This record gives sequence, C-alpha cells and structure tokens, in this order.
Amino acid sequence: MRSVQVVGTGLIGTSIALALSRRGVVVYLDDRDTTAARTAEALGAGHLEEPPSRVDLAVLAVPPAHVGAVLVDCQRKGTAHAYTDAASVKALPHDEIRALGGDPATYVGGHPLAGAERSGPLAARADLFEGRPWVLTPSSQTDRAALNQGLELVSLCGGVPVLMDPEAHDRAVALTSHAPHLVSSLMAARLAEARSEYIRVSGQGLRDVTRIAGGEPALWSDILTANADAVADVLEEYAADLGRLIAALRAQRDDGARAKASADLRELLRQGARGHARVPDKRSATPVQFVAVPVSVPDQPGALARLFSTVSDAGVNIEDVRIEHSVDDRRRGLVELLVDASSVPGVRRLLDDNGWVWQEEIPLV
Repeated sequence: MRSVQVVGTGLIGTSIALALSRRGVVVYLDDRDTTAARTAEALGAGHLEEPPSRVDLAVLAVPPAHVGAVLVDCQRKGTAHAYTDAASVKALPHDEIRALGGDPATYVGGHPLAGAERSGPLAARADLFEGRPWVLTPSSQTDRAALNQGLELVSLCGGVPVLMDPEAHDRAVALTSHAPHLVSSLMAARLAEARSEYIRVSGQGLRDVTRIAGGEPALWSDILTANADAVADVLEEYAADLGRLIAALRAQRDDGARAKASADLRELLRQGARGHARVPDKRSATPVQFVAVPVSVPDQPGALARLFSTVSDAGVNIEDVRIEHSVDDRRRGLVELLVDASSVPGVRRLLDDNGWVWQEEIPLV
C-alpha cells in the first residue's frame, strides 16, 4: 500500500493517518471541519490536499449514517481503488451503499475496536490500534482485492484482524459498547438535578459507572440510531433483570418474601460478578481542570506545526484546540490551546521565549 486518503480527521481518522504515515504510506486528509483537518496535518498525519491520482485505499472515518453517501461520492469521483470505513455500525452502511447505487465490490466494512476518553485529532496516537481487534465485514460481493487492502491496513496499523458478518458485528457491539453507554447515561442523568450535598459524597464507583456518559451526544445519537434494534434487544433483557432487582429490593420489607428476595438479589449480584470477570479492568483518569490559552498565529504554512512543537517540546500535553481567523487581519488567526491549568505559567513563559503573542487565558468550567 503506497497511498491512502483518510476522510474524517477525528480521533480515529487521525490515528489511522498517523499510523500509516509512520509506516511510510503517503496519506491525504479530507474533512469538512477545517480546524480538525489542519490540526491533523500539523501533527504530521498527512497532507491536506487532493491526491494527484487514484489512491490505493480510502478510509472513511465518518459517522455510520454518512458512510454510504460519502462512499458513493468518492466512488463517483474515482478517489480510490478500494474503500473501507471505521464506523461502529456495519449493517447500515452495507445497506445504504446498495440503496444509493454504489459499488459494493470495492468496499469492505471496518471497525477498529480502540478509542480514548477524549475525542478529536489532538487525542490521536499512532499506536492506538496496536494489539487491538479490528473487525472487517466483507459482503458476498466484496472483491478479494478490496479485502486484501483492508487486511493490509489493519496490519500497517498494528491491529488484529477479525472477520465478521455485519449483522453479527452489530449485535456484538450493541452488547459490549452501545447499551453500556446508554446505561451509563441513564445513571448519570439521575445526577443532573441531584442535591449538591449528595454529589459531594460520591466516590470512585460513581465515576466509574458514569465515565462514558460524557461522550459527545450528537455522535452517540448517530451510533445508537444506526444500531437501534440490536441495542433495544439488549436493553429489553436488562430491563427484565432490573425489574427483578427492584422487586427483590422492595420485598425486603415483607417478612414472608424476604428470604426469596434476598436469594434473587444475591444471584443477580453473582451473575454480575461473573460477567465482570470476563472484562479487562481499566482505571479511569483523574479529572483535571483545563484552561484555554489564546495565541496569535500567522496564516502561513507550517506556523501551526511550529506552535505545537514549541509547546510539546516542553512536555506539555495539548488537550484540544480551536482556530479562528482574526476579524481585523485575515493574515493572522487566533489559536486557543486547551491545557492543564497547572501548565499555564510554563506555557506562557515558553511562548514569550519563542516570540509567540498570547492573550489572557480563559478558564473552562
């Protein structure tokens, strides 16, 4: 594989681009979000320009509902010899490609099972997929050449290929990813109007249970809508167990029913422990306070990369970035660097030492 176009420069798309670039593949970037695309380019993920000729593979790192339309558009433009995607739902793209008149022969569905608690290109890592499962869902119409390109992509990114039927994949992720996100969100929703003194006595258990509820609502709405039936099936089973649990708890006040209710409660807890034992443990990160440091940047090639290099050389992690053109001077832009609050004094000294013009930081709550 010599050339790839990555469409979508969020966490997954940029991580794929970084991994491929590290292996010597020429990567071209495309995204309607110009800030995300320019950030990915500044990180060394690829080139923000049109490929001079048809690339070997196009990777569509876009939400599930958009894969079909984006793929068909790319096929009509002759972007690549083969196509794959990175969406977490697979049956919908397969169906929409056929419905929109696309060519299923050059497409193999893909889903790298890796991610991070933060989103966007600044959270991307070239090693994000190393040792992680990467599902490929070829259809009966997928050419062997397209499947081989998908397999090579997984190999170059360090992933472990897993071949699955699209519907089986969607049932699997409904159980292991999509329904858990909703359960976490429902628990977190109980806190929205809770009394402050209750929140103050929360412990690690609450943070663990509600951590994934902080995901981007628009993105998760797209994912859940695309896999609605499979997620609903899981939640129906969950609701049945929840009903049993509520009944067992209410029955504790009934002397005649308490013994059976306690046995039901213990069995549900034992079943939960058995399921938990099959899942690798992962510690959640300690929350930190972030601050936006606005920096004036000239609108010229390489300026953004130099700014990132200045900050990263000091060992400061940039959590996110926002770029706006100046209203008064279109030759300059305003870049807001989101950093740990404790890093701000050092960042300001570093910017001064390297000739960057910064403004007063903006606390984020």
